[in-house]
Amino acid sequence: MMPQSYDVTEAPLSEFSTKRALEIVKNMSAKPHFVGSQNHKAVANYLQKELQSLGLQTTVQEGFTMTEKGTLVKAKNIIAKIKGTTDSKALLLLAHYDSAPHSFSHGASDDASGVATIIESVRAFLHNKSTNKNDIIILFSDAEEVGLNGAALFVTQHLWAKNIGLVLNFEARGSSGPSYMLMETNQGNSKMSEAFKAANATYPVSNSLMYSVYKMLPNDTDLTVFREAGKIQGFNFAFIDSHYDYHTAQDKFEHLDPKTLAHQGSYLFPLLNHLANADLSDLASAEDDIYFTVPFGFISYPFAWIFPMLIVGFALLFLFVFIGLGKQVLRIDEIIKGFLPLIGALITAGLVTYIGWKLLLNFYPEYQDILQGFTYNGQDYCYAFTSLTLGICFLFYQNKGKRHPEMNQLIAPLFIWLLINTGIALKLKGAGFMILPVLSSAFMLGFYVLTQKTNWLLNVILAIPTLLILAPLIQMFPVGLGLKVMFGTSILTVLTFTLLLPIFGSYEKKGIWATLFILLAIGLFIKAHQESGYTYGKAKPNSLVYALDTDTNKAYWTTYDVNLDEWTKAYLGDNPKSGKPLNTNKLYSKYGSEFTFMAEAPMKNIAQPTIEFLRDTVKGNQHLYRIKISPNRTVNRYDIFNNKGITIHNFKANGVTAIEFKSNISGNTDGKLLSYYVVDNIPLELEFSIPANQKLDLDLVESSFDLLTNPQFSVAKRKSWMIPTPFVLNDAVMIRQKLKATAKTVSAPTPTYRRHWVKDSTSVTKDTLRR
Repeated sequence: MMPQSYDVTEAPLSEFSTKRALEIVKNMSAKPHFVGSQNHKAVANYLQKELQSLGLQTTVQEGFTMTEKGTLVKAKNIIAKIKGTTDSKALLLLAHYDSAPHSFSHGASDDASGVATIIESVRAFLHNKSTNKNDIIILFSDAEEVGLNGAALFVTQHLWAKNIGLVLNFEARGSSGPSYMLMETNQGNSKMSEAFKAANATYPVSNSLMYSVYKMLPNDTDLTVFREAGKIQGFNFAFIDSHYDYHTAQDKFEHLDPKTLAHQGSYLFPLLNHLANADLSDLASAEDDIYFTVPFGFISYPFAWIFPMLIVGFALLFLFVFIGLGKQVLRIDEIIKGFLPLIGALITAGLVTYIGWKLLLNFYPEYQDILQGFTYNGQDYCYAFTSLTLGICFLFYQNKGKRHPEMNQLIAPLFIWLLINTGIALKLKGAGFMILPVLSSAFMLGFYVLTQKTNWLLNVILAIPTLLILAPLIQMFPVGLGLKVMFGTSILTVLTFTLLLPIFGSYEKKGIWATLFILLAIGLFIKAHQESGYTYGKAKPNSLVYALDTDTNKAYWTTYDVNLDEWTKAYLGDNPKSGKPLNTNKLYSKYGSEFTFMAEAPMKNIAQPTIEFLRDTVKGNQHLYRIKISPNRTVNRYDIFNNKGITIHNFKANGVTAIEFKSNISGNTDGKLLSYYVVDNIPLELEFSIPANQKLDLDLVESSFDLLTNPQFSVAKRKSWMIPTPFVLNDAVMIRQKLKATAKTVSAPTPTYRRHWVKDSTSVTKDTLRR
């Protein structure tokens, strides 16, 4: 699925070099470089110099953007262009250069790897003096981690965005494993799949099911903005294994698998050479393709084939059953009995895995600390439950003393698989390729009923589609969706096993095979137990926040952790209070995390922001406001909450209105109006109106990510086996307060009104009250 080696010595200058790309990753990820940090500026300058060293002229695009989810930031995009020979649609190479905030991620995989892949591929492309008809635009976007703001800034405000025909976006959601290609299309994908196939990438890994599932999950990339706001299609390339490193302080150079970076390069270099001269003006299509990959190959066919192939599957099954019954090589009672081991194996394996994982969470409550849902020893559990499932399958299919019972038993899984594919054809067409293993196994049955014998070599050949198409999914699902779906993996394992009954069913001494697989599973569970502890590189996430409420004049230590450790207990104690009272204004987190515990903390003299009401007037039936919030300390984030669901009209923040694109990420928590990630301590200025009969009731949360370095605090450093919890506000000094003026306001006087009676100009018979 991916390169098994990379250039240890430097590759020729005419080729993509993983070693050279790794050097770029190393330089970028030396320190955390989230938006607003000093290192963020250093990385931006470094990238400009890298592009300039290739002979490219760079430009910087800066400006405020606010997404529809209410995320405001001043983004700084790094842009360059390789001019094409014709006035055609441009190819955009895209990766973001900011690292995740809050958790002090170094951003080696996410997304220095993507930036390095682009720089090294462009370097080789320019060295070869390759011709390009199309302009090639390089965009290193900013503020992806906080809200895709850099991409939104480019799509909505840059002149070059109007001429882009296709985007190649390089991303990461882990630190190892194969890189998966995911299409993002507004309509059909037929022409996109043809374009990808024509590029002839060496190690393609993808299928049309991936994007169908991807669209259902709370995961978006910069490419989503291009597709939604710019109507520009593209390809995502992302690796997802070692998901536990994602957005953590462990996303360092030392944890990025070089083979994974090599895989990213194996995509971009051939795609760049092909798409630089391809017609990018006509990639939209009304038709969709089923597509999937096999080693070194990309296969696609139209959605229109789904129902005909399904009909062929049903026809083959009924035909072979009819012939088999007629020749008396199949028996109707044995066929019916074949449903019993299938249903027994499905229920047993599914329940054992589901209950087993729940029990493991009780025995190892620390597994809940890993918000990503995939523990450090997660692969051991994948192998263990899969081995256990195989043992269960052999137990249910022992068939002592019968001649070729597996052929009668094969009909039950074939029928179930055809029902599954009927559901796929109706609801999840992207998975339509799953009919191919069913057809292969149907031919195994057909050969048997026509010849009344089995051929092991033919069966092995016909098993290849099942192994190539279904076996990778068994591994991919828990990696992509988390260990909580392991029971689904066990069910898929049973369904895959039963499609291969002509092979496995012919094994003698199945009881021994069952015992071996169960013993293997026990060994893997023991291995997982031995690796269940925390160490450097496989660290325990924990969180600590100092929360000061200026309205009540109280301060608290608080945490998002479910399991406290020695570091958090030093501040929260052994018996902390519930953190529920602090969740009235819930801060956004990817997994819906809330404060779990809190304890009283000493009051600190922390400089509060200056709040000025620059405008506070009534006009007609609207109350107009312009409010300026100026920090009096170094801050990183402001959150504004609308407590009582007040109707907000014409909302602007720092002069910009929200950019609308349909993100999958549910960024708005109840009442949240805005999250502003501060750069250079630039004040926040809000402009809006509310109905005149409503009362303004907004809360402000000001946060700085400096709890461990703030001179007013003496918080101990974490142990080497600890890291900050990702996806939540962490290591922060937080001030909560009502949004009310704290300094002399610069506002127009509130109008006073005198009531008097006048004649209505349209009716001399009616008196009206006017203001």
